[in-house]
Amino acid sequence: MVDQKTTPLRERMIEDMRIKGLGESSQKAHIRAARYLAEFISRSPDTATAEDLRAYQLHMVNTNVTPSTYNARLVGLRFFFETTCKKLEMKQCLHFRTEPRRLPVVLSVEEVFELLKVAPGPGLKYRAALSISYGKGFVRRRCAISKSLTSTATGC
Repeated sequence: MVDQKTTPLRERMIEDMRIKGLGESSQKAHIRAARYLAEFISRSPDTATAEDLRAYQLHMVNTNVTPSTYNARLVGLRFFFETTCKKLEMKQCLHFRTEPRRLPVVLSVEEVFELLKVAPGPGLKYRAALSISYGKGFVRRRCAISKSLTSTATGC
């Protein structure tokens, strides 16, 4: 993980990650997060201020960085500031984002019948397979609802 042009700060961060037992991909992601912050503020990331972190987070939001990428970068920066720099107060400046939950697509009964009608292949083989898997989903859903109602009623 050590490059030819490694700064002492980067080397220390790599050593800290190795001590913690982080995997190669996590190490690369954390290093990348610190590098992106350094590029944004145009100086060493250990000199970043709370206002720099706020501006960087706002920059990521304005450039439409996905919530998962945004959060991954903040995890890397949290490690950098807590472990490598020992700046625990910077943790308060890192605000994670939540990913919006997407509702599943639910087909109407008519749409399911249309889908089963146009199942590929000769004969009933594919139509039967789709019908069984669709029916199994209904049974699984009914069991999940029944289980949640039972646990709610018993208080478990």
